[in-house]
Amino acid sequence: MKVALEIDEGLFRTYLFYTAILVIKVLSMALLTARQRFTKMIFANPEDAKMNSKSKVKYDDPDVERVRRAHLNDLENIPFFIVVCFGYLLTNPSLYIATNLIRLFVASRIIHTIVYAVIVLPQPARGLSWFAGYATTWYMAFQVILSFV
Repeated sequence: MKVALEIDEGLFRTYLFYTAILVIKVLSMALLTARQRFTKMIFANPEDAKMNSKSKVKYDDPDVERVRRAHLNDLENIPFFIVVCFGYLLTNPSLYIATNLIRLFVASRIIHTIVYAVIVLPQPARGLSWFAGYATTWYMAFQVILSFV
């Protein structure tokens, strides 16, 4: 049995564009962590701390750990979205809905990082931004499953 896999070209380009944004976002988190470490002169490895006599090794700085947790949260959410979203594109979704779900996910991840690690805002800002992306991923995953039923 042959299966024809078709994705609207414009939608696929949207997917690729926003996937690239997400990849850059995740990679930028390493730079944000480094900025925190260098600003506070706090490092996780003794050899890194030896670069400057004012540096010290510390594993539990709250500001560095906040950025690291935001980065970890990206690593827990973004790869699954990228995979599920590709599957979702193969279900022949509404172009309008698919495009806006992709945008919603990307915006939610950017907002999540801002309110968690850049300009810390009280809850529910972080929870709402996380949930918007999480719910989007679940919705797409269910649509993929339903396409087989």
